[in-house]
Amino acid sequence: MLTRKAFTVYPAIDVLDRRVVRLSEGRREAVTVEGGDPVAAAERFAAEGAAWLHLVDLDGAFSGDPDLGLVSRIASVGPPVQVGGGYRGLDSVHDALEGGAARVLVGTAALDEEFLSAAAARFDDSVAVAIDARHGTVTVHGWTRSAELTPAELARRCTAAGIRRVLVTSAQRDGTLSGPDVPLLESVLAAGLPVIAAGGIAALDDLRVLRELGCEGAVTGSAIWLDRFTLAEALEVGHVQ
Repeated sequence: MLTRKAFTVYPAIDVLDRRVVRLSEGRREAVTVEGGDPVAAAERFAAEGAAWLHLVDLDGAFSGDPDLGLVSRIASVGPPVQVGGGYRGLDSVHDALEGGAARVLVGTAALDEEFLSAAAARFDDSVAVAIDARHGTVTVHGWTRSAELTPAELARRCTAAGIRRVLVTSAQRDGTLSGPDVPLLESVLAAGLPVIAAGGIAALDDLRVLRELGCEGAVTGSAIWLDRFTLAEALEVGHVQ
């Protein structure tokens, strides 16, 4: 009997002004969910069986100055934490890992090929690249600017630099419950790296599509916070069959 590689579901904890929120298309003014205390959210997800937590420091993403205390508080809950938002230097990545993060996502800094190679060599599997895309190009600085680079091109750079995985987010779908951007994900998967998908997930069938596409996992936020499905149901989709 053939077995399918496990598919990891990452419940999202996006933090703005010390509270959990969901934003539509990453726009700071477009809050669609108010989720309360971040630690309470982490404890809820841990109790529901989350194998990983996905923490995004939105204040850090906009300012470039991540809150390391936030990382420590969420990491203390138990499940390993994948954290992003404003990590634009080797020292800040190191500090987040020292503070309890299991994996740090870098986005804007990944455009610097020297940084990319240094991060891969120094942190190995503890660093991943967040490839955030809007209308066919990479978006950076908290999704406020576009780079002259396609997601597939950045993925190939990551492969060449020794990066072990990427998180691919469709910015224009994030928080919209409009479904995942399959063509975007296919273009990045072609680079050969493990891909975690994010943006637009609205239903359990979306998770099944991403699993069958070959993604190794998916981040789900609004769908859980707005009761489209439970974390337990999402985790069941990810079980090896």
